[in-house]
Amino acid sequence: MGHGWPDQITDPIMFSSATLRRDWLTNPRAEILAGIVVALALIPEAIGFSIIAGVDPRVGLYASIAIAMVIAFTGGRPGMISAATAALAVVVVPLVRDHGVEYLFAATILMGIFQGIAALLRLDLLMQFVSRSVITGFVNALAILIFMAQIPQLTGVGWVTYAMVAAGLAIIYLLPRLTTAVPSPLVAIIVLGSISIGMDLDVNTVGDMGELPEGLPYLVWPDVPLTWETLRIIAPYSATMAAVGLLESLLTAQIVDDMTHTDSNKQRECAGQGSANIVAALFGGMGGCAMIGQSVINVTSGGRGRLSTFTAGLTLLILLAALGPIVGQVPMPALVAVMIMVSIGTFSWNSIPNLTKHPWPSSVVMLSTVVVVVATHNLAIGVLVGVLLSGIFFTGKVRNMFEVVRTREADRAVYTASGQIFFASVDRFVRALGPESTQPDPAEHVVIDVSRAHFWDISAIDALDKVVERMRRNGRSVQVLGLNEASTDLVDRFANTDKTGVEIGLAPH
Repeated sequence: MGHGWPDQITDPIMFSSATLRRDWLTNPRAEILAGIVVALALIPEAIGFSIIAGVDPRVGLYASIAIAMVIAFTGGRPGMISAATAALAVVVVPLVRDHGVEYLFAATILMGIFQGIAALLRLDLLMQFVSRSVITGFVNALAILIFMAQIPQLTGVGWVTYAMVAAGLAIIYLLPRLTTAVPSPLVAIIVLGSISIGMDLDVNTVGDMGELPEGLPYLVWPDVPLTWETLRIIAPYSATMAAVGLLESLLTAQIVDDMTHTDSNKQRECAGQGSANIVAALFGGMGGCAMIGQSVINVTSGGRGRLSTFTAGLTLLILLAALGPIVGQVPMPALVAVMIMVSIGTFSWNSIPNLTKHPWPSSVVMLSTVVVVVATHNLAIGVLVGVLLSGIFFTGKVRNMFEVVRTREADRAVYTASGQIFFASVDRFVRALGPESTQPDPAEHVVIDVSRAHFWDISAIDALDKVVERMRRNGRSVQVLGLNEASTDLVDRFANTDKTGVEIGLAPH
């Protein structure tokens, strides 16, 4: 660009020609085909999530249509698929049961507002505190949950179902060796669907999951009273939905970043999720967020831009509005084969041998995240446990990177502290600088050299106060040397040492 035009003009939020080509027109044919595959995979998932939430199948299906089409424009991670999800369906069960579906729509609108506020507050930056071990555990747990979700379709069924699943997997994995012109999952669905319908095979179909809607969704405001009582009812659910939705979306965005070797705008993704959920609720849909399974299908099928996400929502709308009876006959074994492929592709297989190669705290964090997510079916709880364990292990590691060495110099004793002094290491600091009178060669003057240490919090300053006061009670003069600028600021603001006659000095140059 010429002088005077900032580089920010190409930011994803701007609709420049370069952005339009990159996000929408890079490979239209692959994007459209990938979106069609995703749309077919979304149908049974959306119906199943509606059943979990205790609402009509239309609520999940309309949500998936609206969220996918809106997030294609507003989201910060091109190629990622967002729709109705199980994580949010579980959260709203009590709300729907106790107050009805209209309160669900109202809660979803408030959820979107909360997510917009989260974007303004840059809460997406909290992802910096999620370690790689937690992300790996999150991915592995999702892979396991995706596979477990297919088990009901594989129990109590005849051999035809197993044969179709095997045939579907064979097509999915073998066809790419011959050609990649058409996504193999789409070919598997079409071939198995044609065989099932043509031969009238006795297998479960999409229509067996629940009644498919007829006609188009329409705009409607939730039928709830606009009172403080309504806000009191929906606010806790909205806050939980917003947090869970953003957590799953940001983690999925990071995974898609890794798969595509590209970056995404996490702040824009937060705002985009909020706007998509508001629109979904206004069209009679439940809340949603990013879906790692469908996102993996999209990326592996060739969908890397916004066109594939928009196509998924548009195709789903067309399928339900115009081809409902045909879609209802799609055999579930075909979709089960696709989801098994997703499960296999999602799981981080190298994490298994890495259990013996990586440091044991990292392996514990990864395994704990997997176990908690699979046991509770709650991604937020599992990730929270992983983050807490990561913090505990990191704190323990930093705590052990600390020591105090005492040396005797003429008429004084010098205590040299090295490392980080904070709430987890203050006990070692206080013990290491015990009363000088208990030493074999006590000195009258004590120097505490902290030029190689850093005081991080008020616990550290309180420990310094305690050590200095104890030395003085035992008749020693005390000099603290080497405080860096940040530590000095904490001492000046919170310490009592300068009020007790103790000399505080900077480290000698």
